[in-house]
Amino acid sequence: VYVFLIGLLMAQYTYTGYDASAHVAEETINASREAPNGIVRSVWVSILAGWVLLIAVTAAIQDYAAQRATETGLPPAQIFIDAAGRTTGIFLLLIAAVAQFFCGMASVTANSRMTYAFSRDNALPGSRIWATVNPRSETPTNSIWLCVLLSAILVLPSLYSLTAYFAVTSIAVIGLYIAYVTPVYLRRRSPDFVNGPWNLGKWSAPIGWIAVAWVCFIVILFMLPPYSPVTISSFNYAPLTVAIVLVFATVTWIARGKKNFMVRPPEGHTTVPAEEILHE
Repeated sequence: VYVFLIGLLMAQYTYTGYDASAHVAEETINASREAPNGIVRSVWVSILAGWVLLIAVTAAIQDYAAQRATETGLPPAQIFIDAAGRTTGIFLLLIAAVAQFFCGMASVTANSRMTYAFSRDNALPGSRIWATVNPRSETPTNSIWLCVLLSAILVLPSLYSLTAYFAVTSIAVIGLYIAYVTPVYLRRRSPDFVNGPWNLGKWSAPIGWIAVAWVCFIVILFMLPPYSPVTISSFNYAPLTVAIVLVFATVTWIARGKKNFMVRPPEGHTTVPAEEILHE
């Protein structure tokens, strides 16, 4: 049962990233409809392509113990090589590597837009710098380079310790799902919530609460140790990382955020102060 539950996490990894359409909504025509449509299409593509990949890789496992202890250090790479031969296996790994580069580009695109949006609302230190839009490209260039720099710093631990790298990045998926479900939970609790042009009608409430319950369940799974016995290198650092992020977010909100967030919109932006929104 435990192995089955941990195995569910592979599906959750496959589904992540569908929120990118929301992050670039401000650059999308008819965003109130096309952004949610993009999210739905992304989920459907993940279901079809992701499950095909997971089933294919699982079915291709020939020697679990040997492939787990492979000298390459990458069990999936060894699975490809054993199942398809060295040449074809390396070609498949090349496809995966190229896909990772595209994923990195998508992540920078989404992260930079979130950085820009938070900075526009005075939520980050140096907001005026990060909220600047390049007049030539009409993109938040400063936010893009900030995200590139921070991503490079995040990768540095992998140069000397994979354990340190895994500890830092263990929050990746669990953090995304917490971020996904938080607005859903808050919206479902709000009695004055008004549906937008794209909505689920009468199914909004049940689907919303099901989503909240499911994310609470998988968050617990993401915090469980994937290996036994538990050692420093195999320990699941997700709970510790989540706690650190939550403490940091709480402290910065109390110290700075609630005094500046959506209070004084940067010059040239049309952000509405939070007080006006809350008292509409």
